[in-house]
Amino acid sequence: MSHKGHGKIEQTAQDAAADLAEAMPPGTVGLSKKFYEKELDRLQEELVKQQYWIKEKGLRVVIIFEGRDAAGKGGTIKRITEYLNPRGCRVVALPAPTERERTQWYFQRYVPHLPAAGEMVIFDRSWYNRAGVERVMGFCSEDEYQEFMRSCPEFERMLVRAGIILLKYWFSVSDEEQERRFQARAHSPNKRWKLSPMDIESRRRWIDYSRAKDKMFAYTDTKQCPWYVVNADDKRRAHLNCISHILSQIPYEDVLPEPIELPPREDNQAYVRPPINEQTFVPELY
Repeated sequence: MSHKGHGKIEQTAQDAAADLAEAMPPGTVGLSKKFYEKELDRLQEELVKQQYWIKEKGLRVVIIFEGRDAAGKGGTIKRITEYLNPRGCRVVALPAPTERERTQWYFQRYVPHLPAAGEMVIFDRSWYNRAGVERVMGFCSEDEYQEFMRSCPEFERMLVRAGIILLKYWFSVSDEEQERRFQARAHSPNKRWKLSPMDIESRRRWIDYSRAKDKMFAYTDTKQCPWYVVNADDKRRAHLNCISHILSQIPYEDVLPEPIELPPREDNQAYVRPPINEQTFVPELY
C-alpha cells in the first residue's frame, strides 16, 4: 500500500529529534513541556489523517495495550484518542468476567468487540489477562493457563489472516518509577481511584509478574504478531514514541476532506424568543 506522507513523517520525526538534541543539554532527563506539546499536536494531527484513511479503505485495526500497573497505558490511550472520531475509534476496557463468562470459551467475550470495516479498537488490557493477573493471582487453573499459551498465537494468527491489523504494545516501567507513581496515587485524592486492591497486590508480587511477562513473551511474541515494548519511565517520551510507531505501522495517505464553508445563518426576524428570565441558569460562581 502506498503512503504518500509516510516518508515525510519519518523525516519530520528525525528533524524533531535533531531539534531536541540541540535544545536540551547532554544528560537532560525528560522532554520540555513546550517541545512535547508541539510534537504531540503534530502527531495527533497525523492520527486524524490516519483515521480518515482507515475509514476510506475499510481497514480493521486492533491495538492492545498491556504492561505494568501505573506504566502509563491509560495516559497514552487518552493522547491517541483525544481528537479521533469516537464512532470509528473505540476503547475497550472490560471488567472482571461474570460467572457465565467464566464458563465460555476464553476468547469469546473479546470477539464481539473486534472492529468492523473502517474501525479501530483499542484494548486497555485484553485477553492477555490470563497470562498476567489471572496467572499470578491464581484466577485460572494450570490447564487453562497452558491452553491459553497454546491457543493465543493461533487466535491472533486467525485475526491477521482475516485481514485485521493487530498491534501489541507492552509498557515497561522500572520498579523505582512504578513505586514513585504508586506513592503519588496513594497520596492524591484525584488519583486514589487508580489504585485498586489488585494494583496494590501487584506491587508486592513484582517478581511473579516479571516471570509471567517473560513467559508470555516467549509464547506470544511471534513473527506475525510481535510485541512492541515501550520504555515508559518517561511518560512524555512514551506518548510520542508509541504514537509515532502506530503511525509507522499502518501506512496511510492524507485524505482529509477540504475545509468546510459554512452557509450563512438563517435570519428569521419573525421569530420571537421567550423571555430570558423564564430559564434557569447555572450560578456564575467564577
